[in-house]
Amino acid sequence: MEMRLELVAVPVTDVDRAKEFYEKVGFVLDHDHTVSDEVRFVQMTPPGSGCSIAFGKGLTEMAPGSLDNLQMVVADADAAHSELSGRGVEVSDVDEQPWGRFVFFSDPDGNGWALQQLPSWNG
Repeated sequence: MEMRLELVAVPVTDVDRAKEFYEKVGFVLDHDHTVSDEVRFVQMTPPGSGCSIAFGKGLTEMAPGSLDNLQMVVADADAAHSELSGRGVEVSDVDEQPWGRFVFFSDPDGNGWALQQLPSWNG
């Protein structure tokens, strides 16, 4: 049985601030729909990803900022660091580990992201 992860809810306090931040990171806006006074649905997708994030009003009961270490794979951690820094995103230095090279950042609510450059397993 095939299963594909396609949407992850990200808890935020200010929908417009989160939308602006993720646009700055480079995510593509897929949807921004106000369904009612209680429900607003914003869906954004990282470039090249088959999985999107959703945030808004009335979508999750998770506390804003409670997601930690959402992980995406990038081809080059140095290039990702440079690009995000150039866009005004506060990012960590590149963290070298045996299982990859990482760059970390958080959204305005503190939801944490890791960008991983996979290691060469050819040794």
